[in-house]
Amino acid sequence: MEELTVEVRGSNGAYYKGFDPPHQSDTRTVYIANKFPQHGHYIPQRFADNRIISSKYTIWNFIPKNLFEQFRRIANFYFLIIFLVQLMIDTPTSPITSGLPLFFVITVTAIKQGYEDWLRHKADNEVNGAPVFVVRSGSLVQTRSKNIRVGDIVRVAKDETFPADLVLLSSDRAEGTCHITTASLDGETNLKTHYAVPETAVSQSVSRLESLQAVVECQQPEADLYRYLTDSDQPESSSRTALQCYSTTVLSCRSPDAACSLFSGVAVYTGMESKMALNYKCKSQKRSAVEKSMNTFLIIYLGILLFEAVLSTILKYAWQAENKWDEPFYNQKTDQERNSSQILKFISDFLAFLVLYNFIIPISLYVTVEMQKFLGSFFIGWDLDLYHEESDQKAQVEYVFTDKTGTLTENEMQFRECSINGIKYQEINGKLVPEGMTEDSPDGSVPCLNREEELFLKAVSLCHTVQISYDQTDGPGDPFSHANGFTPQMEYYASSPDEKALVEATKRMGVTFIGSRGENMEIKTFGKSEKYKLLHVLEFDADRRRMSVILQKPSGMCL
Repeated sequence: MEELTVEVRGSNGAYYKGFDPPHQSDTRTVYIANKFPQHGHYIPQRFADNRIISSKYTIWNFIPKNLFEQFRRIANFYFLIIFLVQLMIDTPTSPITSGLPLFFVITVTAIKQGYEDWLRHKADNEVNGAPVFVVRSGSLVQTRSKNIRVGDIVRVAKDETFPADLVLLSSDRAEGTCHITTASLDGETNLKTHYAVPETAVSQSVSRLESLQAVVECQQPEADLYRYLTDSDQPESSSRTALQCYSTTVLSCRSPDAACSLFSGVAVYTGMESKMALNYKCKSQKRSAVEKSMNTFLIIYLGILLFEAVLSTILKYAWQAENKWDEPFYNQKTDQERNSSQILKFISDFLAFLVLYNFIIPISLYVTVEMQKFLGSFFIGWDLDLYHEESDQKAQVEYVFTDKTGTLTENEMQFRECSINGIKYQEINGKLVPEGMTEDSPDGSVPCLNREEELFLKAVSLCHTVQISYDQTDGPGDPFSHANGFTPQMEYYASSPDEKALVEATKRMGVTFIGSRGENMEIKTFGKSEKYKLLHVLEFDADRRRMSVILQKPSGMCL
């Protein structure tokens, strides 16, 4: 069997050959379908499993970890110190007065945080247990997402999420493209085009994928969403052709596929090594604005408390400096007190005054706040009038950072009007009408367009990168194929909403983009089919501020 080696440069620019794993620590070697070399000196690399863990606690570490986090709060730590002082020395108040409210606050907070973490465990189990299709042992088998290993060939259907970070091997499109959205990763809702490795772009059958002998060498996992593999040129010392994977070949974990009915990819980063997991932020303890203000007042009153305790201790010893007040008849000293160290006596008296005055900081305030937050959260969830669908639940948001207007709006575009040869046109009932005029022709009649108007609609329907997806509305079939004989429903997908809006507008006006296959593009102008050959695409750039296409008609004329 002919061996195919897929080579990818690591981030250090080094090139690796054959099946020998690299010794550099900044690269990893992935054997597609886990077909490892048979020579004896091969040592397999260890990779993370595909489990996603967003929870903070486990059954075993919940109590110590939660207590540690709670006692990092100034108020809880203060009342813990007061409670311990009451246990160690002879104080005028019972330890229960501080211990019981503290226990109540800690318990209520632990229950609330435990419930929230249980919801995270539930969501993790749902994601890790999601069914996926993997090529194993010459057949397509269904397994759970958590069972995916690095090197597995995964098949994903339309509108499914990627269970891991994949290198795109093939898709159901002839050109080997796949269009995805990454809204769950970076908030961008527009489609992004990814390309399959050219040598495997047409390998759709399970048998061909299973027989694939290939290796992918890439850098170790990193959190940068847009940096995967370098696309440097092949070095002159390389004796054979290398199949390089670029950043547009790698599909990030959990990004839903939008326009491909079926594609296959090999898992290169799984579980907590995926881009999504590496971008998790530490689940730190959140501090509300109320708690921050309470902590500020707590520090102020704590300073007042320490001042009162020190002042009272000093005044006590100043008052007892006279012999007649040193041992009043109602409070005679014991022999142990007379012989004890003056420093220890001063510390003990200071702590006693500290406990006596500690009620200047009311622990009942914190009990009330915790109860209000715990019970108030239920009322907020029940009150639908507090929810605003347009802005979602923004809570206490003070600043919003955005790089463009699409982040703040619905990012939906609709065609309103255009200009042709200096004349403004608008759409009325699916027809292009000059501004200021009304559409008098009956509904359903073919609009009469002049040459410039028709040429404009053709240009708009051809100058774009829009793709078409066909949805089956009837009958069952293979979940990875839509060629079952039923009439499909055409839907446009584009990398930008303006392209989609323009193509949909020309369709309503009678010039319909049928689709593209390879270098051929087809449109229907008022029911008449026209085909063009795509010679070249000039992508949009900041200097030209436009994109262009070069087309050739069957007659040989170039446009």
